[in-house]
Amino acid sequence: MEPSHVLVPLDGSPLADDALAHALDTFDCPVTVLNVVTPLDSGMSEGGVIGVDDTREAAAHERAENLVADAKRRVEEAGQSVDTAVEAGDPAEAILSYVDTHEVDHIVMGGHGGDRNALSRRLLGTVASTVVGKASVPVTVIK
Repeated sequence: MEPSHVLVPLDGSPLADDALAHALDTFDCPVTVLNVVTPLDSGMSEGGVIGVDDTREAAAHERAENLVADAKRRVEEAGQSVDTAVEAGDPAEAILSYVDTHEVDHIVMGGHGGDRNALSRRLLGTVASTVVGKASVPVTVIK
C-alpha cells in the first residue's frame, strides 16, 4: 500500500540525504522533512561534554532551519508537496512523537547520522534502531 504522507528525518548526513532522495524517487505523496535539535545540555549533544552556550544553541537552531529549507527546495523541485519541521529533544522520541501527532504513515531515514566516528555511530545509530522498534508506521532505513 502506497503511503499518503512520508516523514524524512534529516540530520545533515549523506545517508539522510540519500533517504530524502529515496523518498522522492519512490513515493508520490506529501513529504515532511524534520530536523531534531538535541538540547545542548543533553548527554547526546556536544553540550553533554562542553558547557551550554546561548550562541551555540542559536547556531544549532539556525543550522536546523537551513537544513530543512534546503530539503524543502529539493522536494519542491521534485514537484511534491512538502512541509518542514524543527523540533527539539531526543531525536528518536521527537520522530516518534511527530508521527503520533501528524498524519504520517511512513518514515524514510538514514541508518545513522553525523560524522562517521565510533561515538556518532554508537549514539546516532540507535536513533534508527529505536524508531524501527517503536514506530507505529512502516520505516525504511537507508544504509
